[in-house]
Amino acid sequence: MGSCVNGWLVIDKPLGPGSTQIVSAVKRALRSGGYAKVKVGHGGTLDPLATGVLPIALGEATKLAGRMLDADKAYDFTIAFGAATDTIDLEGKVVATSDVRPSLAELLAVLPRFTGPIEQVPPAYSAIKIDGERAYDRARAGETFEIQTRGVTVYALEVVAPAKAASTSLGMDGVEGLSEITLTARVSKGTYIRSLARDIAEALETVGHVTMLRRTKAGPFVLRQAISLDKLADLGQDRGVHHALLPLTAGLDDIPAFSVTPDQAGALRQGRKLIGIAVPPGLHLALDAGTPVALVEQGESGIRVVRGFNLVDVEDIA
Repeated sequence: MGSCVNGWLVIDKPLGPGSTQIVSAVKRALRSGGYAKVKVGHGGTLDPLATGVLPIALGEATKLAGRMLDADKAYDFTIAFGAATDTIDLEGKVVATSDVRPSLAELLAVLPRFTGPIEQVPPAYSAIKIDGERAYDRARAGETFEIQTRGVTVYALEVVAPAKAASTSLGMDGVEGLSEITLTARVSKGTYIRSLARDIAEALETVGHVTMLRRTKAGPFVLRQAISLDKLADLGQDRGVHHALLPLTAGLDDIPAFSVTPDQAGALRQGRKLIGIAVPPGLHLALDAGTPVALVEQGESGIRVVRGFNLVDVEDIA
């Protein structure tokens, strides 16, 4: 079999498949290309009705996939006003309607309420656990249950090209209002865009649901780096998957790096602490001649290993 690969594939997830199905597609492409068997994982779930940036970790990069869950993300999304669904998106059934259609001015006036630290209730149809069970499983079983409010941060929330994104209709008062609007948001981990859309509609004294959700950024990864599933399949057939692979360090672009000697690298690979290296407190990436050795943390008692990487005997293809 071919060389092991370690790094990231950024997939532009289409409508329909879930994140685990994308992982399966990557595994098929690797098998098709004759690559050695390697661990594959995703860096953050995208619902089947969502599209866009889905980082896929290969090999040693899977040790960093959990960091993607904590990363900031950015989305474009469309809110349709006038109908609420049980899933807060197109997949669900309509559970409430309203004739109220907000004006663009009214919408712009409420957006500051949803910028910065906010409290939100996750959707009933979500993967969070309630008493040990996934909320969506309990919701599909017809159960009623309470979901606790959680604190999240919306760093930016803006209208995308309002003249083009907003279609208009007449509300009950005869004033022209929006039947839908497309927004862009940059948010912290744990933020539910569907909940944000629901709450914006309620603040405008109407109801709404998400009709389009596209992730444009996940941590350091952006759409311009993403490839389609068709491109992935072609690369597999041509044994060229590694040409689309980003290095393991691409998932650590916000982490400062420093160099270690071969002896220090050996100590880190054995899980031992390093003493007397002058780096600031916090997370760092230790490199031996440019090869990632470990994600480490400088503390009071020295540098300890947070995640070690086994890249000595395998090929890290950039």
